[in-house]
Amino acid sequence: MAEFQYKMIGPDGKEKKGHMQAKSKEAAVAALKAEKNVVTSIQEVNGLKKGINLSFGQKVGYRDFSIFCHQFVSIVGAGVTIIDAFSMLAEQTENKALQNAIRAVHTDISKGDTLATSMRRQSGVFPMMLCNMVEAGEASGSLDKSFSRMAVQFEKDAQLQAAVKKALIYPIVLIVVMIGVVFAMMTFVIPNFMGMFADIGGELPAVTKALIAVSDFFVAYWWAMLIGAGLLFAGYKFFYSTPVGQSFIDKLKLKIPALGPVQTKSACARLGRTLCTLLAAGVPMIDALDITARSMDNVHYKTAMKEAKDQVTRGVPLSRPLKTCGLFPPMVIHMVSIGEETGNIEAMLENVAKYYEEDVQAATESMMALMEPAIIILMAGVVGFLVIAMLSPMFSLYENLA
Repeated sequence: MAEFQYKMIGPDGKEKKGHMQAKSKEAAVAALKAEKNVVTSIQEVNGLKKGINLSFGQKVGYRDFSIFCHQFVSIVGAGVTIIDAFSMLAEQTENKALQNAIRAVHTDISKGDTLATSMRRQSGVFPMMLCNMVEAGEASGSLDKSFSRMAVQFEKDAQLQAAVKKALIYPIVLIVVMIGVVFAMMTFVIPNFMGMFADIGGELPAVTKALIAVSDFFVAYWWAMLIGAGLLFAGYKFFYSTPVGQSFIDKLKLKIPALGPVQTKSACARLGRTLCTLLAAGVPMIDALDITARSMDNVHYKTAMKEAKDQVTRGVPLSRPLKTCGLFPPMVIHMVSIGEETGNIEAMLENVAKYYEEDVQAATESMMALMEPAIIILMAGVVGFLVIAMLSPMFSLYENLA
């Protein structure tokens, strides 16, 4: 599936714009024309444009969607119509991107469009999973249950995302602070001690000479180091934007001792929760697997789920491709296999989700417990080197005077 940005003239004669996902440009045009729209322009949103939207636009997070779904259930449960509910939600939603999408949906459903169709027109904001759940809820007459399930889904996704970020942000902040302190010491502080080292006279210790050499390099080439760091970061972003780079880096993430297990358990939790939610709402297995594949963060799990969808389409049990790919732990495979044999796969997937959501929390805490002392020891080593290098000439002077 690709993402397309379109402009069209609706049946009411008004110009509209939005985003949608489709297999091809022709399929996107056909879908829009099927609703009696006149497409004036349509183009695929490439990786660069997505990156720009992500950087400068207000992103709608899992927490925003969870609040949106909870509020919808509460308002509709109080007897308010869906049209009035979306009018109220547009007024009280803080996220501007989501607010604009809700207003667009409110306009469309006020004209008689279905809620699922209206939300699909705002596919640049509303996830495909939510749109499919809404469509299933409208078909079965249980729209409130669909939104309730999605509220739980988004809440769990937000907790999972927060746990992984928590494990990564703290050590990253410590490392950045350490690099900043070392840079400031080498560029501004150490040069002020050069005169003192010269006044001491005699042969300077090797460790002090090494410190002076490093400081001289920082003073002379600090601008080159900053440019090099910027180019390195830009090179990483560009490399990761390519299929080869994304495959290489995501594979490397799975092999890192502390981070790898967290990535694996996070993917298992995402598989269990997303697939369970979709199947419980009546979404067909093939569509559910396709949406689950798109929800995966790591490209290797995304590819594995797409392959699983293709094999399930041919009549192969889901547990077989999950086992063949070699990415999922035996527990996931056994639980899915038992669910297939007993005809209760939704309950098994729910158990998988609960187990690995708790396991992700434990794994992130373990990762932080391992990384914190390692970073502290590294910082102590750097500080110790600076102190020894600066005090060694003084010790030598005292020894000569004695």
